[in-house]
Amino acid sequence: MIDGKQVLGIIPARGGSKGLPRKNILPLAGKPLIAWTIEAGLASRYIDRLIVSTDDEEIARVARTWGAEVPFMRPAELAQDHTGTIEVVRHVLRLLPGYDVVVVLQPTSPLRRAEDIDGCLEMMVKRRADTCVSLTESACVPEWMYRFDEHGRLRPVLDHGTKVIRRQDSGKTYILNGAVYAGLRQAFLARETLVDREDTVGYVMPRECSIDVDELLDLKICEWLIQERGAC
Repeated sequence: MIDGKQVLGIIPARGGSKGLPRKNILPLAGKPLIAWTIEAGLASRYIDRLIVSTDDEEIARVARTWGAEVPFMRPAELAQDHTGTIEVVRHVLRLLPGYDVVVVLQPTSPLRRAEDIDGCLEMMVKRRADTCVSLTESACVPEWMYRFDEHGRLRPVLDHGTKVIRRQDSGKTYILNGAVYAGLRQAFLARETLVDREDTVGYVMPRECSIDVDELLDLKICEWLIQERGAC
């Protein structure tokens, strides 16, 4: 509970994964990938109930083994490649009324800590915002980013003319790291996305804690960081 409001933690974990098959339960430093997120969620000071939304029986068994609830199975139509996370969140909220605040924790962010979850929630309450998301500082300078046009020619993502921008002159920019999405229940029910441009604040996490596991290399990097540093 935070600010007098009940908090529901949701871990969306479907069975299908094209880039890295079965990635949500692949081993990482002696635990299934999803276990790292479950442990962080259970260690949060504010999450009152932690559930996993999945369409996969094996993932459900693993999740329960590590202490999360799986109160129902996700329907197949909400476990497709094109299914948005906001659709999954709405499905959960329709079935589980009574929670004022929602925290979405992707299982592909194993290095996120309980402190990051709590920090995101505290930031949302402090700033009186409807939603708060976790970010990390971008290593890319936006002015150095290009696209190919239909003729294979480079075109800048940002129009800065012919001026060459030095990295130190660009200023800091941040990217979503996918680790924590916190928001008021009604905000998530009313919106088409987890991130609203009008009333979302950000909680900044270190880059080394912000790896999103999408391919085998990401998993190997996480393994190395855990072995070398004891995670974050």
